[in-house]
Amino acid sequence: MEDRLNRIESKIALSEDLLEELNLMVFRQQQQIDRLQQQIVDLHRQLASGSPGERRDLREEIPPHY
Repeated sequence: MEDRLNRIESKIALSEDLLEELNLMVFRQQQQIDRLQQQIVDLHRQLASGSPGERRDLREEIPPHY
């Protein structure tokens, strides 16, 4: 009976450690998702405002060897 109880306690301790590790992983992933979403919003604003850079016509750009 005591051996069984020790195994159960060990499994619970391991489960608690794994749960804590998973919680930390989820927290970090959420932070990364938040950063990526903010970058998307920023890029969308840049595109909407037309300020990502000046427009250029690639046909007007002649390589130096021509």
